[in-house]
Amino acid sequence: MNSRFLLVLLVLLPLAAHANRPSSAVAPVEGVDYQVIADGKPFAPLNGKVEVVEVFGYTCIHCARFQPQIDAWKQQQPADVRFTAVPAAFGGLWIPYARAYLAAQKLGLLGKTHSAMFKALHEDRSLPIQNASTQEIAAFYAGYGADAKVFAATMEGAEVDAQLAGARQFAVASGVEGTPSMIVNGKYRVTARDFTAALRTTDYLVARERARRR
Repeated sequence: MNSRFLLVLLVLLPLAAHANRPSSAVAPVEGVDYQVIADGKPFAPLNGKVEVVEVFGYTCIHCARFQPQIDAWKQQQPADVRFTAVPAAFGGLWIPYARAYLAAQKLGLLGKTHSAMFKALHEDRSLPIQNASTQEIAAFYAGYGADAKVFAATMEGAEVDAQLAGARQFAVASGVEGTPSMIVNGKYRVTARDFTAALRTTDYLVARERARRR
């Protein structure tokens, strides 16, 4: 065999093998699938965990469509991976429902209401996307066992004010410009092109952070 042909063949074979690999086998690429967050910090102290944050908004149709995949993904995570949903507080229509999430969290209602809220907004349309009043939102949660007056007071309370400010600060510091956005350990913002790729990239970054602890 011609030595020049053999040399070219030896160079091209690995490239061809890489090109034929399934996309799931190709490692995510910085600048394409995720961004490194300069001076990034986790949402809460890690305490030996790997933190995955989803910055989301109830009014976001993409977040509603992502939620079933998030639910399935969470079930597959090991004990040292901590998932935290953080409501986007961009202003305007985002704020009432960010407050609603935080109030439901405080009152122990998220397990019953998180997916139901997406459904009410995007399927049933029983709640308005824009200009939702505290009373309208509290009435929704009353359907899941909340006292409407207590829920409304919690939504407008000082504790939720502080949590809302913290959520906003985290999103800004992490460079979040849209939802849903996945943040790993406060260090990486996932920018993959679709939901499946986003979770695959998240898994890759979680594995990286777990390996750093060894």
